[in-house]
Amino acid sequence: MFKLNEIKELIKLVDQSSLQELEIQNEGFKLFLRKPGKTESVLVSTAPLVPGYGAPIPTPTSAEPQVERSSAGSSEAPAATPSSADIHTVVSPMVGTFYSSPSPDTPSFVGPGSKVTEKTVVCIIEAMKLMNEIEAEAKGEIVEVLVDNGQLVEYGQPLFLMKKQ
Repeated sequence: MFKLNEIKELIKLVDQSSLQELEIQNEGFKLFLRKPGKTESVLVSTAPLVPGYGAPIPTPTSAEPQVERSSAGSSEAPAATPSSADIHTVVSPMVGTFYSSPSPDTPSFVGPGSKVTEKTVVCIIEAMKLMNEIEAEAKGEIVEVLVDNGQLVEYGQPLFLMKKQ
């Protein structure tokens, strides 16, 4: 089984290298990473290779097309959003489930108009049963929340737009 910190480190290494894909098998599990293209998304798949329990979940090959997102379900910033140096995009550092608040009965960490600093927690991403607090990374004001509470997010997916101060 792969540990979350190992997966994070592999994602960073692939992101900083010229590799486009990485596939690793370890202790009966398979990890497949692919850098996203214009219409691709990162796929992290762990498929147990247990004999007698069916075939593992197939991972896409370079010949198989990636699923394109429709513009209605796109998590990218709308075209009308200015892409100036004043706008900072907070992106997901991992694959997981986005939570806007620490628990269902509490208010969201931030929303449009919220003032934040570099260390302000803006959301939680649950990955492999671990709750990871995501910080704003810059000082400014949240302009837009790009994902819904409980939505699955991918590595590098934009979560918030903020105006830097």
